[in-house]
Amino acid sequence: MGIVLNQSLKNTVITYIGFGIGGINTIYLYPVFLGATFYGLTNYVTSCANVIMPLFAIGMQNTLVKFYSQYQTEEEKSRFLSFTVLFPLLLIIPMLLIGLIFYDEILFFLSKKNAIVKSYIWLIPFIGLCMAYFEIFYAWLRVHMHSVFGNFIKEVGLRLFSLFLLIGVYYNWLTVEGFVYATAGLYFLAFLVTMFYAFSIQKPTFQFTIPVNTKEILTYTFYIILSGSVANLLLDGDKMILNQYMHIENIAFYSVATYIALVISVPSRAMHQIVYPITARLMHENKQEELNDLYKKTSINLQVVGGLVMLGIFVNINQLYEMVPKEYSGGILVVFMIGISKYFDLILGNNNAIIFNTKYYRTVLFLGVGLVVLTVGLNMIFIPIYGIMGSAFATLLSITLYSLAKLLFVVKRLHLYPFTNQTLYSIVITFILFLLFYFWQFPFHPIISIAMKSILVTILYVYVNYKIAISVEINQVIDNLLKRLKIK
Repeated sequence: MGIVLNQSLKNTVITYIGFGIGGINTIYLYPVFLGATFYGLTNYVTSCANVIMPLFAIGMQNTLVKFYSQYQTEEEKSRFLSFTVLFPLLLIIPMLLIGLIFYDEILFFLSKKNAIVKSYIWLIPFIGLCMAYFEIFYAWLRVHMHSVFGNFIKEVGLRLFSLFLLIGVYYNWLTVEGFVYATAGLYFLAFLVTMFYAFSIQKPTFQFTIPVNTKEILTYTFYIILSGSVANLLLDGDKMILNQYMHIENIAFYSVATYIALVISVPSRAMHQIVYPITARLMHENKQEELNDLYKKTSINLQVVGGLVMLGIFVNINQLYEMVPKEYSGGILVVFMIGISKYFDLILGNNNAIIFNTKYYRTVLFLGVGLVVLTVGLNMIFIPIYGIMGSAFATLLSITLYSLAKLLFVVKRLHLYPFTNQTLYSIVITFILFLLFYFWQFPFHPIISIAMKSILVTILYVYVNYKIAISVEINQVIDNLLKRLKIK
């Protein structure tokens, strides 16, 4: 766990810095500087781009991680890297041509409820393309154990430059319409910077040849496309459906709530950048005991860290919503529903990495496709009745069922189990502390109240987890910190 813990901690710090900047943007700058209409529009465009991104990437970012370590010579590795960069063009070009042919029909369908979408439709494939190649070159870095740089660009860079653009809107250097176009430019810049950094790690020698195991790669890639589409539809599909039933301002209200809840998944996102290639190597080398040990460690470590984050959000949620315009306050229940679903997914550890690197991944991926259909159906039923609350409930139900299905699959098929007694203890600790602090309201400014309550919750949570030794690895980190501070 040395390199895992080292780079995971760096990635976690970077990701939280990014989410902190994103929190400033989401809670204050977007609603105040852009307004609900253009905030909702920006979220809609980027969400649609994220949904189509797996189709543009053709799953090559996951394929690269899975197969790269299997090649022995530098020539084979170079040929494979070339293949992962060039092969997506075979699908991207036909898809763009189809989009041009049916442009009017697509435009009518997506803008029938919100006409403002019409002028920005073309940004969706452009951003999706930038996202796809960013992920491919990010995977290029990850297989060379350079996950931190790409994570910095993705989590901090994009949000920091968005903040600068929002300041530009405030000072009238940029119009709200121009902000949407500038956002597309940011994704293009992120792709270029990551590409050149990847080339500096390993200089490319592009070859128009195919790897010897092309059939195996293409079979895996097909299912990874399904997997990526499932994951992104579960993440952003609800915003696409909201656009079909409600005014675009509601996407802004929903986005604030989901962003707050997504902070819970930050530890998972950070750890998976480095755990994924290690999981692939352990499975390739058939090291079952080491894999099971890694599974349990990632599960409990993510649960402890994620539990603290979730607790901090839930006990401060009312104060957080005092800082946004009143029309956004209807999203508090959305935060709870999405947050709980993210927490459950979090405690599954490196479950996804295990599934995507096993020969049995096809079954779960088809199950995921079925759950996407269920998600769309539930959203279509509940949104007209309950609005954004209905969408949140549909997402909670879908993600929970999908996560449970993946857990049962790994347990039954691979005989790997992520939970221990510490899992239950951690849940009990989190729940008790929630009851203690949620109803305790401080009579101060929201920021002061959040700070005070967060400090108290963190001290008590860390102390109890440390004394009970919920996570051996986290206790070791705390011990090392105390020794450096000469406290222990």
